[in-house]
Amino acid sequence: MNPLAPTAVAPVERIGADGVSTATTALIAEEVPVALVYNGISHAVMMASPTDLADFGLGFSLSEGIIAHADELLDLAVEPAQDGIEVRMAIALERFAALKDRRRNLTGRTGCGLCGVDSLKEAVRHPAPVLAETHFAIEAINRALAELPTHQLVNRATGAVHAAVWVEPGGAIALAREDVGRHNALDKLIGALARRVANPAQGFAVITSRCSVEMVQKAAVFGMPLLVAISAPTAMARRLAEECRLTLIALARPDSLLVLSHPWRLDRPSTRLAS
Repeated sequence: MNPLAPTAVAPVERIGADGVSTATTALIAEEVPVALVYNGISHAVMMASPTDLADFGLGFSLSEGIIAHADELLDLAVEPAQDGIEVRMAIALERFAALKDRRRNLTGRTGCGLCGVDSLKEAVRHPAPVLAETHFAIEAINRALAELPTHQLVNRATGAVHAAVWVEPGGAIALAREDVGRHNALDKLIGALARRVANPAQGFAVITSRCSVEMVQKAAVFGMPLLVAISAPTAMARRLAEECRLTLIALARPDSLLVLSHPWRLDRPSTRLAS
């Protein structure tokens, strides 16, 4: 087994509609424990796809408010360990002191981004308002939705992973990251953008998962003005998006978009609204 490979080949039995059984193999998405270690102390263990883990470490650090800027991550190394993978990071002492004060020790699973939070107050962070005044054309969103499947390489092979992609104002997808965890995919994308010193105001993200409150938190902390989700939102996600001035779209399809907050950022082909 290659601990850094995104997929594995497994022997399986395929049973057809006619009841005939065939021994074959299938390509299956890998899922491994990834420990995020700060200054020698493990802060979080997330179940994740074992790819783009440097982006994951940086993106998680930014989206969770552990660091405020990419240059506060002083060093990062990805090291295979006996039971998984460690992302070992060094951060400034004042940031590390603040991290210890939070007293969070997460054990993350692919469907949960809040495991380990020890108080109700910590459960919902309230990011600062997104200040970007950028507008986006509906045609650009539709172009990104049409292009999205071509960037989901691991999911095309396995059918088991989420994607988060970064879209330029014209609708072209500039960057994509995949992971078995929806939060992880977005963190990887944020980390990749931070490494490229990309301006979060000059684009938007599309995610293939449902849009929960944590996804809105991460997007807003990074300063994204628009988040587009393929699946449904939660009511809390909508309320937080409204509060932090993030334009949120869910149930995105080429023929229909559900706009949940701050529609003023959307340039439409026509200002006429259906009655």
